[in-house]
Amino acid sequence: MSNEIVILLTACGVLIVMGVLELILHRGRLKRIPIRIHVNGTRGKTSVTRLIAAGLREAGVRCVAKTTGTVPRFILPNGREVPVYRPGGPNVIEQKQAVTMAAAQRAEALVVECMALQPHLQWLSESRLVRATHGVITNARPDHLDVMGPTEEDVARALAGTVPVGGVFLTAERNHRAFFEQVAEDRGSRFHAAEDISQPLMPEDVRAFPYFEHQENIELALAACEEVGVDNETALRGMWRAKPDPGAMTEAEVEFFGRHIVFVNGFAANDPTSTRYIWEQSLRRHRELHRRIAVFNCRSDRADRSQQLARSYASWTQADEVVLLGSGQYIFARAAVKSGLDPTRLVFVDRTHPADVFEILLGLAESSALVMGLGNIAGPGLALAEYFANRGRDHARD
Repeated sequence: MSNEIVILLTACGVLIVMGVLELILHRGRLKRIPIRIHVNGTRGKTSVTRLIAAGLREAGVRCVAKTTGTVPRFILPNGREVPVYRPGGPNVIEQKQAVTMAAAQRAEALVVECMALQPHLQWLSESRLVRATHGVITNARPDHLDVMGPTEEDVARALAGTVPVGGVFLTAERNHRAFFEQVAEDRGSRFHAAEDISQPLMPEDVRAFPYFEHQENIELALAACEEVGVDNETALRGMWRAKPDPGAMTEAEVEFFGRHIVFVNGFAANDPTSTRYIWEQSLRRHRELHRRIAVFNCRSDRADRSQQLARSYASWTQADEVVLLGSGQYIFARAAVKSGLDPTRLVFVDRTHPADVFEILLGLAESSALVMGLGNIAGPGLALAEYFANRGRDHARD
């Protein structure tokens, strides 16, 4: 046997031994964290992760959370947030980093947002990396169909990869509930629907949030907290004080030389169902405003998403102006016009600085306008949302 082959076999053997040792160490860290909550779903994962962690902290549970939303973050037991270090870009293996962080912080609970899209990676994340005691799926909607599709049912099947074995499974999903119940039963996990919390969520409980939060997200987070012994009153106190993700739906008012603008940051709700819901809801809330301006941030690397939104938007209550940002403007425009949108309502913006976009929006607003950001939070979307937040004041909610 040549020296080269001996060296190669030795190297392979060393790597295998190192891999086995790392797996043993990882499993040991998992065992030191008695509560492990894995949050998955199409929409609302980041919000629910933050809400659960806030509810647990309020009850004195030492908790570490990891979100992969607009800005990936670790949330430490004292509520402090630190960035997730990604030297090689996002990778599902970084969930090991979350477990290591939680073990180092002597956490009693880890709440981690699933970051995988490929169905087999979702399964890997749960079965090998997180091994949740409590699995959470917010909903199953038609998004990332190029990866999890082609149908909504396929999305549900992909998400089911994170249903835990021998634990508790919670969801706010209704359309595919029977399917998820069956999966939970097959894996020996107890099923818990979000609305089956011990005390009904009251309208004033939802209004107490300083930003817009979906009722089903709050109910789901409360259900998860209940499952680990935290009462609703305590959990809600923590959730009301929780810092939202930068992509959370917020409103800000701007008064500028006699022009009144209400800006709604809906960029993060980028599947058609969620986006239409918040668009129509915002229109109802602000009937007093003269103009309605929809701002779609379009990414060329998410062409499928842009096309889905465009085809869906054509059947919504129409805006007076449809402003397009980002690198995928023409992808959105072609699909929207083909679906029946009046092309004269489209405004193409080739500028990226938020101050320049703001000036364009002012010119379209006339005396008053509802301006709503939609489509995608990355890049110019987040920059515009932050610009309005810094210029304006929080819009008081009814």
